Amino acid sequence: MILKALFFIVAVVGSTILIARLTFTIPEIEGRIDTTVLPKATSGPLAESLIELEAAHEGLTGIAPLQSGADAFAARILLADAAVSSIDAQYYIWHADLTGTLLLDALVRAADRGVRVRLLLDDNGTTGIDTEIAALVAHPNIEVRLYNPFNLRTAKILSYGFDFFRLNRRMHNKSFTVDGRATIVGGRNVGDEYFGTGSTPLFVDFDVMAVGDIVPQIAAGFDRYWAALSVYPADLIVGIHKVNDPIGTRLAGFKGDSQMSEYKAILDSSNIVAALAAGELDLEWTTTVLVSDDPIKGQGAVPREDLLASRLKNAVGDIKTRFDGVSAYFVPGSGGVEAFATLAARGVDVRMLTNSMEATDVLPVHAGYAKRRKAMLESGVGLFELRSKAAPDARSNRLGPFGSTGASLHSKTFAIDGERIFVGSFNFDPRSTRLNTEMGLLINSEQMAQKVHKAFDEGIKGLAWRVEQRDGKLVWIDSNTGSVSTSEPGSNILRSIALTVVGWLPVEWLL
Repeated sequence: MILKALFFIVAVVGSTILIARLTFTIPEIEGRIDTTVLPKATSGPLAESLIELEAAHEGLTGIAPLQSGADAFAARILLADAAVSSIDAQYYIWHADLTGTLLLDALVRAADRGVRVRLLLDDNGTTGIDTEIAALVAHPNIEVRLYNPFNLRTAKILSYGFDFFRLNRRMHNKSFTVDGRATIVGGRNVGDEYFGTGSTPLFVDFDVMAVGDIVPQIAAGFDRYWAALSVYPADLIVGIHKVNDPIGTRLAGFKGDSQMSEYKAILDSSNIVAALAAGELDLEWTTTVLVSDDPIKGQGAVPREDLLASRLKNAVGDIKTRFDGVSAYFVPGSGGVEAFATLAARGVDVRMLTNSMEATDVLPVHAGYAKRRKAMLESGVGLFELRSKAAPDARSNRLGPFGSTGASLHSKTFAIDGERIFVGSFNFDPRSTRLNTEMGLLINSEQMAQKVHKAFDEGIKGLAWRVEQRDGKLVWIDSNTGSVSTSEPGSNILRSIALTVVGWLPVEWLL
């Protein structure tokens, strides 16, 4: 009787999934015309300043860190306003909040001037902006495409129920390239929490603006994703319908908002792009390597040697003395623990900064990290966990190379041997390794690498707990006061139970 009931349940669930897959299908992309990157602009403020600079630094990349959220926001807006020929933007999340709307408006302004705009978004991060996407698509100078789009536009999450294995693969890349001359790459998505102001929890994050040798490589990488099999023209997904000006209407809703005044002040006070155009921006000219996943990763299995993690390992080469990493979502798994232990056994000083339980925005990910915490400490890895703190001053640089103090860590970077630094979208977790597509820059920069090492040497300036194991038990040490806590910061009964249960489940590969 029980077997019959189970068989019936399986049959009903299987039939429901099959019917849903047949009913809510994704359209075919046969006949899709794939545009390609335009030649570098030869006029306009960026070209006029950079042509001579690039010629004087042939084969090198000019790097300017975008440490604070304010600088990162201003750089994107002001680059868009300086564009004369093209903007190619690729993001995992684009929120329907103030900064998301301001950046959409900047893209429209550029398109109105005749700039060709291509916007590639992961559909997991487009909630609430279908109408805005439709308006962009209607503009003759704007193309929008969606990566692994959801079958349902309302209650999108239900699509996972019948198309899980496709939708579980996401495009986590972030880049913003203007006129083929300047680009922004790093960990920030588009939304208020990534740009350091507003009432949302602030994310500690890190980007760089780059010019010179690396820009054509990033542009070519954008083209590979633009033409990928997992990418669909947005009009096939959100439909073509008459819209007035949803972006302008949404923006008008922020009129009089104090946050609008704050962002206007940021733009008025920023001289990043003006300094770049005038040839006065303090750029570090160096060699840089682009490390990126093949977009075919969105279709399924990819040979291990072709994964970004493998390519990054080969690009990094031997690590001799120091490895300091920052990963918002740190789930090392057994393989990561072994790799870090091997480094530590060779005498490499290995230290990692991630979110504490009180700071994390994804508790299951913290569970994946917590189950490996003791093993890492026993192997000699130093662990720091960012404290959840109020951030009244969004432009504070207390955390040095990791940006302004915030409530939750989102940065993905690491420094090696005081010589090189990686900045990008890659987290140390199974999702970044096997499921999502990722990208980043490996930069030869003693200046940037030493800043990261110094921040760790100084205990992350007291903004993180140092985790140790004493008498077989974990303790969290406040480097400001030296006080020691035997209770995990942010824990309570429900969270502790959830942490334990998730740790038992075979879901580490999903985290």
